[in-house]
Amino acid sequence: MRTGRPRSFDRDEALERAVTVFWQHGYDATSVSLLTGALGIGAPSLYAAFGDKKKLFFEALDRYNRTYGSFTVRALAEEPDARAAVERLLHDASVAYTRPDRPPGCLLITAATNCSPQSADVAARLREIRVQARTALQQKIAGAVRASSVPAGTDSRALAAFYAAVLQGMSAQARDGAARADLRHIADAALLAWPATA
Repeated sequence: MRTGRPRSFDRDEALERAVTVFWQHGYDATSVSLLTGALGIGAPSLYAAFGDKKKLFFEALDRYNRTYGSFTVRALAEEPDARAAVERLLHDASVAYTRPDRPPGCLLITAATNCSPQSADVAARLREIRVQARTALQQKIAGAVRASSVPAGTDSRALAAFYAAVLQGMSAQARDGAARADLRHIADAALLAWPATA
């Protein structure tokens, strides 16, 4: 019985490189030729291993969420206090968005900034992930309101949207060349908006 020809490349390493390419250039601007050049494989090997560009992107997105973007989930899960979770989230973002060995900013925010109509499902998937993160933050804040560690009447939805906007702004600033210290200053300024208890 004939077996398939073994792949002449490391699939996991290729996927890691794909994360970097999509992170740097965004979904639409990343061509198959750009991917094959970065991954060091031919188009037939890319299609055999990953399907098409969109399937590769979604797989790269999952990998990003499990690795570079996982600081969001960890901050909300590991910090019992809502304010501490937001502080850690913003400070961890200032580090994650300015890693010298990775593209600046956040893949979830920048990959579909200017998507074509043909990529509407890609933009929708990224938007859905961001909404899920904002909802998790809102639930964390709402729990703090119920526990009276945040003033009663605090609009948890608005506060979560505010800090989500801060994260998006920090990503944009990083893409524009802001240093880690600059993002840290933005984070610290944003924390001043946290509602004080009496």
